[in-house]
Amino acid sequence: MHTLNIGILAHVDAGKTSLTERLLFDHGAIDRLGSVDAGDTRTDDGEIERRRGITIRSAVAAFTVGDTQVNLIDTPGHSDFIAEVERALEVLDGAVLLLSAVEGVQAQTRVLMRTLRRLRLPTLIFVNKIDRTGARSGELLADIRRRLTPYVAPLVDVTGIGTADARVTPCRPGDPRLAEALAEVDPDVLAAVVDGPAPTPDDLRKALAARTADGSFHPLCFGSALGGQGVAELVEAVVRLIPPAPATAATEPRGTVFAVRPGPGGERTAYLRLYDGEVTARQRLTLLRREADGRTTEVLGRVNRLEVIGRCGPLTAGNIAAISGLGGVRVGDRLGELGDRAPQFAPPTLETLARARRPEQSASLRKALLALADQDPLIHARPAAGGATALLLYGEVQMEVLAATLVQDFGVEADFEPGRVRFLERPRGVGEAGEEMPWHLGTRYWATIGLRVEPGPRGSGGVFTYETELGALPRAFHQAVEDTVHAGMLSGLTGAPVTDYRVTLIRSGFCAPISTAADFRGLTPIVLRRALEAAGTRLYEPYHAFETEVPLDALASVTAQLASCSAEFTGTTGGSASWVITGELPARRVREVELRLPGLTHGEGVWWSRPSGDRELRSRRG
Repeated sequence: MHTLNIGILAHVDAGKTSLTERLLFDHGAIDRLGSVDAGDTRTDDGEIERRRGITIRSAVAAFTVGDTQVNLIDTPGHSDFIAEVERALEVLDGAVLLLSAVEGVQAQTRVLMRTLRRLRLPTLIFVNKIDRTGARSGELLADIRRRLTPYVAPLVDVTGIGTADARVTPCRPGDPRLAEALAEVDPDVLAAVVDGPAPTPDDLRKALAARTADGSFHPLCFGSALGGQGVAELVEAVVRLIPPAPATAATEPRGTVFAVRPGPGGERTAYLRLYDGEVTARQRLTLLRREADGRTTEVLGRVNRLEVIGRCGPLTAGNIAAISGLGGVRVGDRLGELGDRAPQFAPPTLETLARARRPEQSASLRKALLALADQDPLIHARPAAGGATALLLYGEVQMEVLAATLVQDFGVEADFEPGRVRFLERPRGVGEAGEEMPWHLGTRYWATIGLRVEPGPRGSGGVFTYETELGALPRAFHQAVEDTVHAGMLSGLTGAPVTDYRVTLIRSGFCAPISTAADFRGLTPIVLRRALEAAGTRLYEPYHAFETEVPLDALASVTAQLASCSAEFTGTTGGSASWVITGELPARRVREVELRLPGLTHGEGVWWSRPSGDRELRSRRG
């Protein structure tokens, strides 16, 4: 038996969770269909997910078709959790992209398809809700070819669409529509269509499998997750057209942690996709992690519980297991090697302060938020003044979910300040400063410290290095300097965090047995500040890439609004009914555009944006 790891992706409310329930029910994995409205679905297993009716975390469930086990990864659809989607993609063998036959192609759908095509991940399209009033087929197919990808063809015909009697039937073998579509991406089919003889059904089956496997073509099925129409045809296409990951001769285990769930007593359950080798219960594992500053750290542990999804026995290549016993494990940790498999995404830029509603719970709130951030690298938390905790998030919905998690899992009620965009500083040049023991400004520190601050490469975060001999200071003193440098860079010359810096310890000294680590922690911020002032900093603001679809008559007013918000346009394409505008604009202006768009487009405009890096603040340029 081989395994396929399939992701289900879609915009909000397209029916991802309903399709998962239908697949599991039809193949005997569950004994009844769950309902999103009723809050009893299998994959949305958190109370918050059930209550809100949205998928927040990637969930895994399995069913069997013949000699194939299909592991379903039901990913979030809300834009605040797009990073959760992207980090799950790396463990997939293929994907099913859902559209609603009523709502059609949404901005989020286009974002997902661009990512899937960039990764060349084998992807099938499933048009859901064909039994709903307002469902479309031919018009929607044309829209998919225009706005998603031209390289698509239906595998089924649909009748009675938009009614309760909607049904699907497989297209006949050798369908000329399939041949014409495949000719766009397959040279052999193109030659057969143009020069003859016409491709046979077997030729088309082979070409369809090959072009689906390399991610250049996308078969399409119509159906209804609630009614069950077309689901069997979708499953048959998934099993037939998406190949499992190729086997290798490697014996050492190699895999990726793509999800972490907290458990009772602080124990964590890690979901590990294995690419090579084998993992057994009670085995000792060493996971590797690349930190923001470029360093590699190790996470050690022994597997005390191993639950392979859908089967018994050890975890083998191609499969997924829930593992406990790896203390400190985080999403993105690698087993066996550190590679570049993971999709890259910009860090969150919405900053807020969380405060306990009851002052006596301030310590509990801080502990809970730091614990959540330690489990999930997409949540950034740090202590702030006055008992508050500073957070970096992707959006307001994420903030609401976090507040509900604190109440449910930790019994702490918190208030969040309105989110504001976080700016960053980067060193402008090179600066040095130093102090000799034992006196500084009348305060006695038994320490000698010299620091040099200079710019680091973009994306390197913060790096601390030494020019002094490592044995020149006790290890505790070295650690005190390094930790204090990184803590000090959380607030630069303008109060914004400093990033992409390199700080080097260029001089050091101590007096035994008088000097203590406290002397180095006390003197380091003073020397660091002077070195940073000598280097100078530039202030940067985060930007968002955006895409908006607006009616034809709203193009001028929308572009004018975007231009007034300092947007820079990268493309404007028109169709018979709408314009699609793409570009970038400062993150601090995104909310303003979102609020104005409905009025400018009579409620018909569609907006999508996401973090896309940062740029030097214009007012500081010169």
